[in-house]
Amino acid sequence: MAVCADVGSTYTKVAVVDLDSGTLVATAAHPTTVRTDVLDGLDAAVAAAGGTGHPLYVCSSAGGGLRLAVVGYERLVTARAGQQVGLTAGARVVHVAAGRLDGPGMAALRAARPDVLLLVGGTDGGDAETLLHNASRLAGGRLRVPVVVAGNADARAAAKAILADSGIPVSTADNVLPRIGVLNPGPARAGIRQVFLRHVIGGKRLSRGTRFASLVRGATPDAVLTGVELLADQTGTDLVVLDIGGATTDVYSVLTPAGEQATVAGTLWRSRTVEGDLGVRWSATGVVEAALGERLLDPAAAAPLTAAAQRRAADPDLLPGDEAERQVDARLAELAATVALRRHGRQRDLRDVRLVIGSGGVLRHGRRPGLRARAGRAAGPGVPRRGARAAPFPATERTGDLAIMCLRKTRQSDTPTDRSAVRVAVDSLRGRARTVVESYFGSGAFFASSL
Repeated sequence: MAVCADVGSTYTKVAVVDLDSGTLVATAAHPTTVRTDVLDGLDAAVAAAGGTGHPLYVCSSAGGGLRLAVVGYERLVTARAGQQVGLTAGARVVHVAAGRLDGPGMAALRAARPDVLLLVGGTDGGDAETLLHNASRLAGGRLRVPVVVAGNADARAAAKAILADSGIPVSTADNVLPRIGVLNPGPARAGIRQVFLRHVIGGKRLSRGTRFASLVRGATPDAVLTGVELLADQTGTDLVVLDIGGATTDVYSVLTPAGEQATVAGTLWRSRTVEGDLGVRWSATGVVEAALGERLLDPAAAAPLTAAAQRRAADPDLLPGDEAERQVDARLAELAATVALRRHGRQRDLRDVRLVIGSGGVLRHGRRPGLRARAGRAAGPGVPRRGARAAPFPATERTGDLAIMCLRKTRQSDTPTDRSAVRVAVDSLRGRARTVVESYFGSGAFFASSL
């Protein structure tokens, strides 16, 4: 047996899994106790699921998760590459700076309040001056956060020495962009994960002792992307995971490039995007604004939905008390899903995806038999075609399946635990085959079971 837990900003979710059979034994949830000690809520959830005494594996987004700033050379090249890598590492990218840092640039960086800074710049053998200049500015500034240097190999050691001499915790990773058009996210992603575990979790003061920090294996989005990657590898299926939350809507995709796609430079085929303006509570007003911008709403008829979104943003704990309120939640989720998928699809072609997995409380708790996000007639390229299946698979929020899969990468081995996690995931999909519905995006309809 093993227990996996996702300690979120609002709720702590726990799943007990039989590692030998891959059976999901029990689940439980408890409000996250950030005002006292997150271990209080975690221990209560574990006890409620009957998991006390079993090995415990935790991912966390409590306390705002992982806030990352990226400093690069050119905004459209290395800085953008660093931002993409940060997203795959499960970070919330709060600031991106490009070029040589100056006084206003340092002020903007401090104002973003990052937990970790990713310093990139220059291809291997290319520009080194900008990386070294920025390292010097960071060393002389008042921003004392851990730095991961993942830039030009010729200047990386010197940049590390500059930062280390000033007392800043610093580590290095292989260049995120060793050559123009070649992205190398893996080493920097691993480096960011290690910094998160060593410095960020403890620094957020979520718990009085060291036990919580020792339990956490990574940031929740990092664990989910790892689980999505493992599921795609084991099933041989390209897939998209859509996670609709109260503050953000995250889209994860694992794609296999073929034909002309395989030659597209600078594309991450395993990726995550975070839409910070799309959520059904804190960011509900952003959903309406984005939907108007995408012409998914008639401006003349948007006033009632705007008012409902404002109520949710003002009271994120609001629970729908009647069918009318549930319809509002469903409508906000539909719009958030549509906009998020469109944005994700503009960076990569999703039209051949045949499996879409829905996650998030609004899908899990909704009472409608199906949640339909209508993208409208102009769905545009990059959205899955007619025939894609949408499966109700709530990721870490209910079963913990994707969270436990992070063990494969964090333990750097293929163990019975990993294979059991995959069996849980695949069996979960197969066992709900009756609720899998045919969907199509060509005319803009997305179905996701809310059972």
